[in-house]
Amino acid sequence: MIDARIAELGDWRGEMLARLRKLMKEAVPGVEETWKWRGTPVFERNGQICTGETYKEVVKMTFAKGAKLPDPGKLFNSSLDGNARRAIDIRKGEKIDETALKALFQAAAALNDAAAKPKKAKPAA
Repeated sequence: MIDARIAELGDWRGEMLARLRKLMKEAVPGVEETWKWRGTPVFERNGQICTGETYKEVVKMTFAKGAKLPDPGKLFNSSLDGNARRAIDIRKGEKIDETALKALFQAAAALNDAAAKPKKAKPAA
């Protein structure tokens, strides 16, 4: 479905979504791709890493737990006022710091992985 969406767009947004998808797969081997909310690509590992939404003017990557992620590359530029999500809006012609973005993908996956690990039971008193 994501391949079909990229082809359907047929413009810079499709090219950008394909590029972001490639970077995600390089950064998080084995990432799961799902299709939710009436046509939104979602990248997951032990929970949602981020979405890959396309709008008329932007390609938006929304990180479900973005507020908990380090962002030394200052990539987050949207949804900055919430307690959980953070997003990156990419406009036509904008360059992306691929190294910083891959690190953000890895940090989001690691956060999910840490939350998914079973907690050790406390010994009975």
